[in-house]
Amino acid sequence: MKVESISLVPTLPGRYYVDPAIYAREQERIFGRLWTCIGLAQSLAEPGQYLTTQLAGEPLLVIRGHDGELRAFLNVCRHRGARLCTESRGCLESRVIQCPYHAWSYALDGRLIGAPNMRDVPEFSPERYGLVPVPLAVWEGMIWVNLSNDPPPVDSQIVPRIIERLGDRAIFDRYGVGQLRIGATLTYDVQANWKLIVENFMECYHCAVVHPELSRLVPSFRAGYAYQEGVGATFAEGVETLTLTGKRTRPLLPGLRPEDDRTYYGMVLVPNIFVNLHPDYVLIHRLEPLDVGRTLVHCDWLFDPALVATPDFDPSDAVELWDLVNRQDWAMCERCQLGVGSRVYAEGGVFAPIEAHIRHFNDWVLTQLGDVATDSST
Repeated sequence: MKVESISLVPTLPGRYYVDPAIYAREQERIFGRLWTCIGLAQSLAEPGQYLTTQLAGEPLLVIRGHDGELRAFLNVCRHRGARLCTESRGCLESRVIQCPYHAWSYALDGRLIGAPNMRDVPEFSPERYGLVPVPLAVWEGMIWVNLSNDPPPVDSQIVPRIIERLGDRAIFDRYGVGQLRIGATLTYDVQANWKLIVENFMECYHCAVVHPELSRLVPSFRAGYAYQEGVGATFAEGVETLTLTGKRTRPLLPGLRPEDDRTYYGMVLVPNIFVNLHPDYVLIHRLEPLDVGRTLVHCDWLFDPALVATPDFDPSDAVELWDLVNRQDWAMCERCQLGVGSRVYAEGGVFAPIEAHIRHFNDWVLTQLGDVATDSST
């Protein structure tokens, strides 16, 4: 009887996790060219509410206008280059964006509406000195921005990933992610390269060792299977959702079908989003790379709006389980970050067959960077 051999699949070389020059190219060619999620639209509900962030070295300001629209601008005054808003989040009570240096003022739609001592300069045109806009799209309640001049529709980047993962976009649509409401938020400061965090999310080879609590709830996780199955993960007998007890205190999300009960779907929406679909809530991880070895991970737990509005709403059972799992994961990612810069990892390592699908993500990164993908078998 002939036995088919299983080829070894290599990881990326260690330099891809520790080299500042490679990280700078990722910022330019991945985060500077693709649609990147920078937050949730519902966190900016009122006119004048804003958030700021950095993307591919550019400072961004996202703000809700008087007309209810969200807009993104480069967070730079057109006069002398001062940073306009410095807080990560806030609300402009005056409903005007005013530079604190020389009081140049902008409407919430980016128009220059005040420039002291410039009225009598004949060649000065306020229309030429408004804030520089950045393409923005809201997709399923998530704010996506793109630094390209003429980007394709955001759907063209996201939807193929969903279909690749689930086989049918209709499964995703049943969860109504864009209509859910934030019930809890946590942010983690992880001392690891963003790609290590993505790779960790994509496999469960580590789950039996690192996540005993989670593995007890999902037998396929304990066996090492997760993202690569292409279908949802079925809960253990008697488990209703992913909480520490395995019990569910909430009904199924509106729109779900009976076959969605007792099932979990996880997926990566490149470059920086993890979506976790549960019968009664959705968890979104958003990665914000800060440096080659440091990444902020923002987590939002989303629930049925009718439940969030009730006085006794309590998301703690969902938060506690995932907060534990998150911290377990970040500890392992940080351990990897400590080792991947070693000379012993200069050529990288190897994926076990059960995690070899991660190589597709690695090759996607190499393609974005314009690097030649290494042979995936040795």
